[in-house]
Amino acid sequence: MAQQSKATREWSSNAIQVLRARYLRRDARGMVTETPKQMFERVARAVSAAELLYGPASSAQFWERRFHAMLQSLDFLPNSPTLMNAGMHPGQLSACFVLPIEDTLESIFAALSHMATVQSSGGGTGFSFSRLRSRGQVLRSTGGVSSGPVSFMKIFDSATEHIRLGGRRRGANMAVLRVDHPDILEFIDCKRSKNVLSNFNLSVAVTDAFMSAVASGGSTQLCDPVGGVVGRLPARRIFERICEAAWESGDPGLVFADTIHRGNPTPGDGVIESTNPCGEVPLLPWESCNLGSVNLTRFIKTRATQKELDWDRLRQTVHDAVRFLDDVISVNRYPLPEVQHATEQRRKIGLGVMGFAEACILSGIPYDSKAALRFADKLMRFISGEARRASAALAAERGAFPAWERSKYASSGVKLRNATMTSIAPTGTISLIAGTSPGIEPLFGLAYRRVGVLEGQSLVELNPIFAHSLGPSAAARKVMEHVMRTGSVADAPGCSPQVKRLFVTALQVMPEQHVRIQAAFQKHVDNAVSKTVNLPSDASVEVVSRVYQLAHQLGCKGITVFRHGSRDEQVMRLGVAEEPYEHEYFTRCDPGACKL
Repeated sequence: MAQQSKATREWSSNAIQVLRARYLRRDARGMVTETPKQMFERVARAVSAAELLYGPASSAQFWERRFHAMLQSLDFLPNSPTLMNAGMHPGQLSACFVLPIEDTLESIFAALSHMATVQSSGGGTGFSFSRLRSRGQVLRSTGGVSSGPVSFMKIFDSATEHIRLGGRRRGANMAVLRVDHPDILEFIDCKRSKNVLSNFNLSVAVTDAFMSAVASGGSTQLCDPVGGVVGRLPARRIFERICEAAWESGDPGLVFADTIHRGNPTPGDGVIESTNPCGEVPLLPWESCNLGSVNLTRFIKTRATQKELDWDRLRQTVHDAVRFLDDVISVNRYPLPEVQHATEQRRKIGLGVMGFAEACILSGIPYDSKAALRFADKLMRFISGEARRASAALAAERGAFPAWERSKYASSGVKLRNATMTSIAPTGTISLIAGTSPGIEPLFGLAYRRVGVLEGQSLVELNPIFAHSLGPSAAARKVMEHVMRTGSVADAPGCSPQVKRLFVTALQVMPEQHVRIQAAFQKHVDNAVSKTVNLPSDASVEVVSRVYQLAHQLGCKGITVFRHGSRDEQVMRLGVAEEPYEHEYFTRCDPGACKL
């Protein structure tokens, strides 16, 4: 039986604040009318209703109980729209969407309308602006000239500013532009000015040929979608400009177009040109995806004197989670008919993990070690294999996804229920609810403050595993005082080398290790991996360059960096102003009985 720390079984006050603000049912007056336990009951009941399509009521009741137990224990949580909207009107449960944009005003403004519909239902949207003609190209219909993709991105950004996802959080977008688009330099630089495109993440779609040209000193042909070839630029000049902009503002990241294309399970259905806002799901036009994450800290057990992962219990949870996510596709109320058709054709899901950093700590593995790379590889290989077996079992029970005969799987004869099964999401909010570290990121800090979240409030975070590890001694109090000021134990006087080694934080991890962790997961992930390479404030542009090139060499599908302090509006800030042992963390309530 897995032995859980007290902290993983109880709510933090931050989790309660987030649940109240965004997830729990409210009445017509805006008053919260359900507890977290009731929320999980609502979600389990709504999702298990899909079982009625394939079997008797007794089966639906069985899976309702099973799903509820998985959610209530915090072993697994689905993406936020599912928690918010399951069993509610209008019942849109997907987090990720990609919408097409063609080079006509009708298409551009239709996409704008579709974006508003999707975001108001709780989903984030991704776009490729690569099909839009470049700035200065003649418009045949009027004789005027085009203002280019970036000008239209600003219109989308302005609209998003006034939309809240599902009425509860701000909208989010991804904009992708091919590296050979004539407006690529304008795109690269557009977020170097403050308060521009604040509702967009940006990624440049680069090819293997471009990355080779960067290494060899070659050039890149610039090709307008309408006017054809308009010139050439040195590839290294474009790449250096990308690295400079990312060093300065965090944008743009890169998406590796050829790597994504090689992983496309249904290439005959189209070319993948964009991802969702955080980059973990490359999608065809009109597709949506449902995500969920296993909370790894819930699967660490003690055997004799050693802590290890409970692989048998993890296997069962993966199978249950795959079924849950496939059921979500069946009960989902899609915001657009095109989205419903595309999603049901391929039935993509994205099962991932959260709490990887804390699982490493509980297992005695430093995040910045080779042992962590081996753990990541073994873990994701196992999850991927079990997710595929679960999808195959569902295909035998319910049938393969409709586009299976057009997929890469058809040649092998292996029938699957889902075209993709795995993805690593950032899990920013659901990991806070689950009381663990987000996604596969290292600990940002042992004590830090989330600034300006939840209608401008700030949330103070103190890592519970670290807090429990210290104990109540006078020496421990001095260490904790240092951590509360700085967010790190690296220079804490009187702290043991073993503790310092185990509790490394994001800015202490070498950039190359960040990338290698991401690549270890990506090797076994169908979709993609959302991860940020956190860089210290004094990191050079050359470090960004090395990170981007290493990510391509190791087979990542995308890469993002963030240099600490490079944005004034940085959400997470190291250190807090609280007194140790008087922090809210030390008061908890039971998730089933908590009164809100």
